[in-house]
Amino acid sequence: MNQIHFEKQQGVAVIRLDNAPVNGLSHAVRKGIVDGICQAELDQEIKAIIIIGSQNMFSGGADIREFGTAAVTAKPNLLNVIDIVETSTKPVIAAISGICMGGGLELSLGCHFRVVASSAQLALPEVKIGLIPGAGGTQRLPRIIGVEAALNMIVSGETVRAEMLQATPLFDEFIEGDLLAGAIAFAHKVVSEKRSLKRVRDLKVSHPKPEAFFMFVRNSVGSVSKNYPAPLKCVEAVQACLTQSFEDGMQTEARLFGELYLGGESQALRHLFLSERNAAKVEGVSPAAKPRNVSSIGIIGAGTMGSGIAINFLLAGIPVTMLESKQEALDRGVKHITDYFADRVAKRKMKAEKAQTLVALLTPSLSYEDLAHADLVIEAVFESMDVKKTVFEKLDSVCKPGAILASNTSTLDLNQIASFTNRPQDVVGAHFFSPANVMKLLEVVRGAKTADDVLLTIMQLAKKIKKTAVISGVCDGFIGNRMIAGYSGEAGKMLEEGATVQQIDKALEKFGMAMGPFRMGDLAGNDIGWSIRKGITQQHPNYVWPSSALLADKLCELGRFGQKTGAGWYSYANGKRDPLPDSAVEALVEAHRKEHGIPARKISNTEIVQRCIFALVNEGAKILEEGIAQRASDIDIVYIYGYGFPPYRGGPMFYADRVGLLIVQRAMEGFARNDKTGGASWVPAPLLARLSSDDKTFN
Repeated sequence: MNQIHFEKQQGVAVIRLDNAPVNGLSHAVRKGIVDGICQAELDQEIKAIIIIGSQNMFSGGADIREFGTAAVTAKPNLLNVIDIVETSTKPVIAAISGICMGGGLELSLGCHFRVVASSAQLALPEVKIGLIPGAGGTQRLPRIIGVEAALNMIVSGETVRAEMLQATPLFDEFIEGDLLAGAIAFAHKVVSEKRSLKRVRDLKVSHPKPEAFFMFVRNSVGSVSKNYPAPLKCVEAVQACLTQSFEDGMQTEARLFGELYLGGESQALRHLFLSERNAAKVEGVSPAAKPRNVSSIGIIGAGTMGSGIAINFLLAGIPVTMLESKQEALDRGVKHITDYFADRVAKRKMKAEKAQTLVALLTPSLSYEDLAHADLVIEAVFESMDVKKTVFEKLDSVCKPGAILASNTSTLDLNQIASFTNRPQDVVGAHFFSPANVMKLLEVVRGAKTADDVLLTIMQLAKKIKKTAVISGVCDGFIGNRMIAGYSGEAGKMLEEGATVQQIDKALEKFGMAMGPFRMGDLAGNDIGWSIRKGITQQHPNYVWPSSALLADKLCELGRFGQKTGAGWYSYANGKRDPLPDSAVEALVEAHRKEHGIPARKISNTEIVQRCIFALVNEGAKILEEGIAQRASDIDIVYIYGYGFPPYRGGPMFYADRVGLLIVQRAMEGFARNDKTGGASWVPAPLLARLSSDDKTFN
């Protein structure tokens, strides 16, 4: 299919970008633009040239499908294209509607004129993948909208509506109605008035107090960017447009772009960018499968999780019926939801009328019969198979044929849950993370009999409620919670061996984790893990727990469940969330060591990080080989969006790839030799061993 269409209308050449879905500037598009400009220049009948996209998309910038291929840098590159546009002897007009971002905005800045639909949205979002604009954006945008406005757009990467820039020289005309017709009329005006061809690069750029301004900006940006070098590089590049010639400024931009492109942070963020898109692809579904219609939702459970899930769907404008067994619990859930929307209104994030409209979509209920017409019902009740059995048997009896029955279980066997119904094909896991209205991740669990159209429906709904969904197979804990067991287990072992709670948490937080394992346990509730361990012991009486698990049990036996009880691995003063070291925990750990004959030793921060992170990697390799995860990058998505893994490290599997799988395996072998319990947990997963031997990577 042609990605560029060239036609003549009323003496004007129209070059239309047609590279769905975002009119990415692929090599074919870039070459097509150059060919179109050259063809127009040779045609005496053509007096002007228009570059236009679709109604909803001028161009989203680089074509991500070319990432990692030779086509990304193949000539003509975007700099070549902009140079040819800019030096055209005939006026070139960018006609902008919909989304215009990244290289698309840089292309428009290379045109002599720009006309725009007022609803168009502009952005230079490269900073979000650890880069700066690389085709003149840092040098041209400040020249036409001012240094401060341009710097704000470039450093934040956020989208700006075209109408917000109406007071600047960026746009020559706002077009109402048909954009192409308006652009052609504007082109005739340019030609008839013999307007000179304006080049943004030739505009003067200034600032009343540049030194003081940039000092302030560097301090402000530096204090919040921390492990992300791109924002400060954006500042440096924009400052160059004030202190250097345009040509030298372009050289500075190119140098900074190259430094970032080769850096680990940008590689990780680009990996995350692509991984998020790949996660939406469901392997093994029939091409004929189509998502089911979902226009109403039922939620069972009005606790923190259930009400949080409800908020997601209400925000998307989907009616929700929320069910509880007792009026008091239902009232608490409704209050949680109404308080959430009232808070958004108070913070001016939502208008009161809109909040009222969305809250009105909620129907509280104490009767299962009110779920009879729901298209999707999500169970968010206590994590007990007996409780799930009661719920799903009841749903099977009251829900209409074709209704999707979803479980929010985080650990239980979805296939067993599906067996409680006469419609296992309609049962799926929808594991939200707490707080459900904040956390971006949704683990979609594919049961042995889950229908293809059910999976596609949940994945589509995830986009509507602004979640990143990842498909998981059925196993204990699915992807995330299965992997976290080894991570937390190593933290517990090192606590026994001589490290402190504070040292372990601080070492992993310095690595970039949102919080260390003990702080995380206190936040989630240590009693949850305790309950799971007791359940496993009940099912498998002969299972022998490691001594570190027994230490965690002793903590819970003291009622130290975490923040909710004011004490866990830390203590918490007067209901505050600040973790305070507690001598009682130190005494508990010391007594445990003596009881089990474990001598304390010094443990380095490097060992702490490697043992915890490589435990994640090894379990992730098993999950990948077993087919529980579709791809390694899905595991990275789970850990970044669900467990606080630092985005600038790309996820555990990508991090292992960058370290080198041979290095990872050698470190694991060293841990096995020093493991007093026999080192079984450090046996490299077969996939890890094979990839290491073949010098390959997970991703």
